Parts: sequence; structure tokens; C-alpha cells
Amino acid sequence: MQTSQEPEHFQFELQTDDGLTLFAQGWQPASSARAIACLVHGIGEHSGRYAHVGQALCQAGYGLATFDLRGHGHSEGKRGYTPSYATLLQDIQHFEKEIARRYPALPRLLYGHSLGATLVLSLILDYRTESVGAVITGPLFRTAFEPPSWKLALGNILYSLWPGFVKSNELNPHHVSSSPEVVDAYINDPLVHDRLSASLGIGMLREGASLLHRAGEIRLPLLLMIGSDDHLVSAEACSEFMAGAGDNCTLKVWEGLYHEVHNEPIKKEVLAYMVAWMDRLV
Repeated sequence: MQTSQEPEHFQFELQTDDGLTLFAQGWQPASSARAIACLVHGIGEHSGRYAHVGQALCQAGYGLATFDLRGHGHSEGKRGYTPSYATLLQDIQHFEKEIARRYPALPRLLYGHSLGATLVLSLILDYRTESVGAVITGPLFRTAFEPPSWKLALGNILYSLWPGFVKSNELNPHHVSSSPEVVDAYINDPLVHDRLSASLGIGMLREGASLLHRAGEIRLPLLLMIGSDDHLVSAEACSEFMAGAGDNCTLKVWEGLYHEVHNEPIKKEVLAYMVAWMDRLV
């Protein structure tokens, strides 16, 4: 279903168990939506970078709801910090429950990118979800490079002794997308930051490795998309996950694309592929 009408943009707030206020927003078609996708963004970025994804989904008859993770975007919290990886999962559960309350009659899909992809997979495996499927892009099962052993050792020490220690994530903005316009926008976006705490950095690395070995436990339909030239996370690890997940997982490797497949020059083709997969579910 295609619609030419402008989507409706909405905003709301979420409260965490430890008293933080999280910023949430979304886009819904002017006419009735057939389903709604619940998006979790990546490290250092924010939900506003997905406005074009929301508009594309609305044009296809889907809504998109998302929020800024704690310590990100317009949400409260120390930049790049979380008390634990599990705390982020609790926040996502609050978000998903709120979307279910707002749209009780609509089928829901989960959608995670990068750190968000890892979180969505953890949610599927360790918590109850009534979502009918999940879109996973650029998941961090393994990094695309081998981190120096001394950095990992130091990170593990800080994780145990000083989990709130925050430093640069050392992410190269030019590895986000092959589009110079996207990179420039990323660099100049005041809501994008490079902060990463020991609790979050080591937590997501450990969880990514665990998820790779638990692929066979997946029972929900997944669309897993990755760029072959992703310089941040391992495309090879995605293929390994696909082999473990079997028929429950559809893997699409986009030749020549970087980390943010939804922000590449052929993003319209990428989003159309995603919509076609969603159409088969709902």
C-alpha cells in the first residue's frame, strides 16, 4: 500500500525505573497503518536520524516509533553511560509496552540498528515479546577489526572496578556511510556524541559474542541486513549467525555498502527491500 499523504509526526516521553525521562517520537501514516515498527538506534546517535526511514515506512503503510536511549539524543542520562546492558533492555521493554498501549490493534515489529540490533536480539531471546518479526541491521556480533588486547584487558578491568568511566568510542565518522553528505551531517549533528562507558562498551561486546552462539534459539522471523564493506561490525559474523538461525533468518548482504545501510546512496532500494519483507509478515 502506497500513500502520497504526509505522515503524522508525534512525540512523547518515557520514564525509566531509575527516574530518567526518555525522549520518544514516531511517524504514522495519514491513513490507517497496517503495522508499526519499534526502532532502537545505535551507539552515539539518536532517533531523529531515522526521520527519512519513518517517512518511507509511512509511504508503504507502516508506522515507526522510536526513542533516544538513555545518555543519548534528547533523553536524560550521562552521555554514553548505562548502569548495565540489562538496564537498556528494561528501558526498551517500557518503550515496547507503551507502543502496545497506544496501538493495541496493530501488529508490531522490532527494528534495531548496530547496538540497537544487538539489544533487539537480546530482547527476543531473553524476554517475552509479542512482535511478529524483527529487522536487524549492522548488528555487533564481532567488530570488523581486532581491538588491541591491552584495550580489551583495560576495558574489562574498568568494567569491574569503574563501570561509569567514559571515554571516546573512537568511531570513525567516515565509516558510518559512504555518502559524504551523511558523514558531514553526522559530524555536525549536536545530538551525536562519541562517549562510551566501560559498562556499555564491554557489555555490548560480551553480549554480541553470546548472541552469535545462541542463534539457534531464535524463533521469530528475522531480516538481517549488513553492508559487505562495513568497517565497524563483522559481516562474516552475520553469515555465521544466519547459519545458526536457519530458516528463521533472512540474510541480505548489500555489496559495497557501509555500516548504515539505511543511509547509503541506494537507501531507497534498501528500504524497499525491508518493506517487501515486512509485507510478507503482515
